[in-house]
Amino acid sequence: MTELFFELWSFMKERKKFWLLPIIVCLVLLGGLTVLSGTAVAPFIYTLF
Repeated sequence: MTELFFELWSFMKERKKFWLLPIIVCLVLLGGLTVLSGTAVAPFIYTLF
């Protein structure tokens, strides 16, 4: 898994595509919220919105 992050970082550094970083971070956070919404943490996530 860490190899994927290093490869993605080297791609962004080499091609000067640093604008992709906020998009990737938002997608990871939304994916984490989606996974946690099916667990006992769901009532606490609901209060964030």
